[in-house]
Amino acid sequence: MPPSPVLEGKCAVVFGAGGSIGAAVAKEFAAEGAQVFLAGRTAEPVELVAKEITANGGSAHAQVVDALDPNGVDQLVQSIVEHAGSIDVEFNAVGPRISEYGNGKLATELSVEEFMTGLDTVVKSQFITARAAARQMVAQRSGVIVFLTGSPARPHTPGTTAIGAAFGAVETLMRTMALELGPLGVRAVCVRTAANPDTRTIQETAEVLAAMMHITSEEAIAGLAQGTMLKVSPRTADTAKAATFVASDRAWMMTGTVLNSSAGAVSD
Repeated sequence: MPPSPVLEGKCAVVFGAGGSIGAAVAKEFAAEGAQVFLAGRTAEPVELVAKEITANGGSAHAQVVDALDPNGVDQLVQSIVEHAGSIDVEFNAVGPRISEYGNGKLATELSVEEFMTGLDTVVKSQFITARAAARQMVAQRSGVIVFLTGSPARPHTPGTTAIGAAFGAVETLMRTMALELGPLGVRAVCVRTAANPDTRTIQETAEVLAAMMHITSEEAIAGLAQGTMLKVSPRTADTAKAATFVASDRAWMMTGTVLNSSAGAVSD
């Protein structure tokens, strides 16, 4: 007898659902039985993901929301609760383009604006969406907030000052919220991935590295894989499975912690 879907009966909201990781997570949540609400700044990408989910027998709803707009996020959360009755899982994969935060530049070469970009987008949006979900989860005394970071949260290569600082801040935010929300029945956990080669972010990063090192983008991506203990980079499907696990009741004893899903790019 096949096992029951691990998110069966759950309601999940995914911000940045039109991007590579957000879409993969939304699809995996739906495949594991969740009713998924997809949010993004533009309609077409999230609608395409929603259509793919429903075509495969899942339940998905697409909404246009800017994760940096507190009022818009609060309104979305309220509308989801009115529609579905609760929010059981919140996940946010929103992030800027690498050119905006100077990925590949040394700290001494970064402008203040580049350094602040990750804080003004990644950290800010994670706080806005987590706060909105937490308020509802506290009221229902249950729920899981799943944060997302990458291996630069534990510096292991030069040129990641800005995004590393943002990821480190997100992991601290997660731990603080877990401490505050735990007594109220709400978990907060983080998935830390590494360079997912099937994302635009890593494809653009590979182009930057290739130009700096006078190699091809393919060689740059292969080099990123060689920097992990497993000698292979996690793909979006791997990151999505990790997020699904920590969102499920199988991980109900996990809170205030980071699931290191970086293929050993970094260790704790």
